[in-house]
Amino acid sequence: MQITVLIENTTRRTDLRAEHGLSLYIRHGGRTWLLDAGASGAFTANAARLGLPLDAAEAGILSHGHYDHGGGLAAFFAGNAHAPVYAMRAAGERYLSGDGAARHDIGLPDTVLPRYAGRFVWLDGEAAPAPGVTLLPHTTPGLAAVGAAKKLYRAGGDKPQPDDFRHELTAVFATGAGLVVVNSCSHAGLPVILEEVAARFPGRPIRAFVGGLHMRGQRDGREVCAFTAAQMQALADAVRRHGVQAVYTGHCTGCAGYAALEPLLGGVMHPLSTGDVLAF
Repeated sequence: MQITVLIENTTRRTDLRAEHGLSLYIRHGGRTWLLDAGASGAFTANAARLGLPLDAAEAGILSHGHYDHGGGLAAFFAGNAHAPVYAMRAAGERYLSGDGAARHDIGLPDTVLPRYAGRFVWLDGEAAPAPGVTLLPHTTPGLAAVGAAKKLYRAGGDKPQPDDFRHELTAVFATGAGLVVVNSCSHAGLPVILEEVAARFPGRPIRAFVGGLHMRGQRDGREVCAFTAAQMQALADAVRRHGVQAVYTGHCTGCAGYAALEPLLGGVMHPLSTGDVLAF
């Protein structure tokens, strides 16, 4: 299995673009997948620079219904006329961030769903779109409390409701070395995600987790770690408890979050950056 980071918040290469978003080009079991499409079409230029043809992707996966993961879908569809995109049905709803006057729309662009409705495979539960690939929705109760604490909401009804992350999925890829777990933003929390994976695949080793940890915050115009010391310790404890051999993280983890968590996980932590290639 090989994962190439088509776009992420950072890059160490001057010939590649970076943006607040995530897109992964995944080869697994003889098939090619695109997982997320960043915030814009910028990932397509990176794919071309890296020699990775988007029309070779047999299917796409949308991790959740936020703009920084589905904003580039129109560019993907323009360059790939055949690949279906698997997504939780709720990913097509509207999502908001912040409270009061600061609340703003973070859902998919309005131009994507009406124009490309036929390209989506909407999921209402677990799916296995290919051998060794499982798409898991959240099954943990009470996640709306997490959404409220993070000031994340879904629109609808008389007023926005705390997001319970019914639109978020975890992609699990089986390899000879163990499971590779991908969750682009881990809104529900990595401990929750690892518990769900372990319950679904009891006794299966977890080779790696790949994705963001939603630790990035802002204070007085600068980036900070939004997690408390107790939350970071709980995350590190979950990684150890489930025997995760490696955590590759970036995007919404943030530089401050990464720096705060790394001492707790030592050599298990690895940064993600545009252009990186992970092999399992």
